[in-house]
Amino acid sequence: MALYNLPEFLTHIAPGARLLGLDPGSKRIGVALSDVNRSVASPYTTLTRARMKQNAAELAAIVAREGVGGLIVGLPLDDGQKLGPRAQAARDWAHGIGEATGLPVAMVDESYSTAETHERLISAGVSRARRAEIVDKLAAAEILQRALDQMRA
Repeated sequence: MALYNLPEFLTHIAPGARLLGLDPGSKRIGVALSDVNRSVASPYTTLTRARMKQNAAELAAIVAREGVGGLIVGLPLDDGQKLGPRAQAARDWAHGIGEATGLPVAMVDESYSTAETHERLISAGVSRARRAEIVDKLAAAEILQRALDQMRA
């Protein structure tokens, strides 16, 4: 399964199919879901990072349950907007998850999405324990919302 840019990606998505946003970290994978109109991203869940086969099975269950037609994966570019080791690892993972699920995949720059989400939660007075529970799926929603906004532009 190839990685697509957003305009190409859209040509592979059926009308009314939702999109899944993924923020793959070293320990957890944040998951967000779009509405059927692909205008709003909502936090969905957090998965524990495991072997590709296990995470693909967990995602396939979500895909089937929610009518998902494609995946948006965060790409952590470095400060110079270049592909560093983290970005290459995310690309490799995106290729693998696309192959495992059979879904088209697009990647969007996720620079600072997790850090910005942490800062917003701290500003809102959210406890450290609660932040740990929700930050990954909120970051995934931020990534997916960026993609949805770019698709509409």
